[in-house]
Amino acid sequence: MKRFLINIFFLVSLLSAHIAVAQSVIPEGDINFIIANDLGRNGYYRQQPMAEMMGELADSVDISAVLALGDVHHFDGVQSVNDPLWWSNYESIYAHPALMISWLPILGNHEYRGNTAAVLDYSNVSRRWQMPARYYSRVFVGEDSDVKVKVIFIDTTPLIDKYRRESDIYPDASRQDVKAQLTWLEGELSDRSGAEWVVVVGHHPIYADTSKDDSERIDMQSKVDTLLRRYGADMYICGHIHNFQHIRVTGSDIDYIVNSSASLSRKKVKPIEGTVFCGGDEGFSVLSATKDTLILNMINFKGEVVHSVRRVSK
Repeated sequence: MKRFLINIFFLVSLLSAHIAVAQSVIPEGDINFIIANDLGRNGYYRQQPMAEMMGELADSVDISAVLALGDVHHFDGVQSVNDPLWWSNYESIYAHPALMISWLPILGNHEYRGNTAAVLDYSNVSRRWQMPARYYSRVFVGEDSDVKVKVIFIDTTPLIDKYRRESDIYPDASRQDVKAQLTWLEGELSDRSGAEWVVVVGHHPIYADTSKDDSERIDMQSKVDTLLRRYGADMYICGHIHNFQHIRVTGSDIDYIVNSSASLSRKKVKPIEGTVFCGGDEGFSVLSATKDTLILNMINFKGEVVHSVRRVSK
């Protein structure tokens, strides 16, 4: 029993030290977001301690919202708003008081294996789960300054032809109107709403090192990246690949970010053309904005900032 208590004390102390490291190097902006994705493991692997770390960080940094970039539920989504996975994957895991803030979700490919409407409808059950549509936008205004950040949330699974063809696995993907979403996206990008920063978030990457089908990135490049470049988005942030990547592409001024899984990562990742950083740790990111800077810090499961992406206003 004594050895057990010593081990528990050691683990708690270690986690607290890691959290302190992360907090000490993260510059707090006028607007701050936690970015997390590929979560749903019923608390297993590193999901539970990572959730605690997110909560402790949110307790010391003023977080406007958690941007939940898909695959909150592995592996076959949820079947209804009463599915027990809502408890085991989400409510019981992200229970820290500081995480009782707005969670702004999008659908991942694993949600598309289940009842996608239930993911939207959960907004009527949970006050913090705020998903008004499959794709939507929000403008955030700093409390201590007039800095504005426009975040555009897109629904990437239906934009990829592979998922639309596999209607037996992803039944809702082929039912979505691709043209309507892209028309909406162009309208949102063309109207910055007076924002200093425009950030687009989706589940699937536009550029990344991955063993996943090349057609995923090809479809995202042809359908989404052309619009991002045309209207000058600052960052595109996604998940899906389960590791950290930061890519800059010749001819584009956009920072393409892959955020790692906050439960179980894929360790093997290598640079591709344009890679600024890549790493295989589990983790999450914090995005912070002022009128002059937009900074994304990638935080691993040890609480270390492994890479920072910094943009300065022009």
